[in-house]
Amino acid sequence: MNVITRAPSLIPEHSAFQTVGVKWVRHWNEHLFSFAVDRPPSFRFRSGEFVMIGLPGESRPLMRAYSIASPAWAEELEFLSIKVPDGPLTSRLQLIQPEDQLYLGKKPTGTLVADALLGGSRLFMFSTGTGLAPFLSLARDPEIYDRFDQVIIVHSVRRVSDLAYKDELLAQLADDPLVADQALLQFHYIPTVTREEFHTTGRIGALIESGRMFLPPLSGDPFLNPETDRIMLCGSMEMIKETAAMLDSLGFDEGSNNNPGRYVIERAFVD
Repeated sequence: MNVITRAPSLIPEHSAFQTVGVKWVRHWNEHLFSFAVDRPPSFRFRSGEFVMIGLPGESRPLMRAYSIASPAWAEELEFLSIKVPDGPLTSRLQLIQPEDQLYLGKKPTGTLVADALLGGSRLFMFSTGTGLAPFLSLARDPEIYDRFDQVIIVHSVRRVSDLAYKDELLAQLADDPLVADQALLQFHYIPTVTREEFHTTGRIGALIESGRMFLPPLSGDPFLNPETDRIMLCGSMEMIKETAAMLDSLGFDEGSNNNPGRYVIERAFVD
């Protein structure tokens, strides 16, 4: 039987990574948790980017890419993670407590950023599971509300308890110090559950095809329009591949940091 021990409160310095302290941990259920770490003064990132997070291993640090859930202006770095009982990193990471220490990469990067998209009227952020994380960052960034008239997070999960941040998102980010006023008018949250009873059920593709995605209070076309809509995708490989194929067929083109387009995915998690 594998015995899981708590992450050490102190970890050795490593030249390739920064060492940061854990500020808080929130367990949503037995499969999902969030945590935040101190933000080093020199750490800069764009909302929607990811960074490496890890702990010491037997011969080298165990590192994994995590999307940053906090906005670029925040004083702490927030993350959303699954719990994998036998996972080399997450089996230990899920046991962290405040004042423990983690490794943090020095160079955040990613394509789920506003600069990779052309301008438009509606921004749809399609996510499954912990793919919600970068969209939490973007939805709390004032720049997004200046660029788009409507900002829509669609979050698909298996169970109702997997809807992390549901209360905050249903409240349209009312407690956010920078975007509360804009979010009240422009932000929309569409949670959907696939394996339990809920007021919205079904996969993201089914919501798009049936038109249920576009019901009031959303305004605009009752379908995805490449002339006005911009899309971000993050989550399961199945969702990303199916949705990207659908977007391609509708005339959407994929964007990147160097060549903005009508939809983006995080290639680092897909290729």
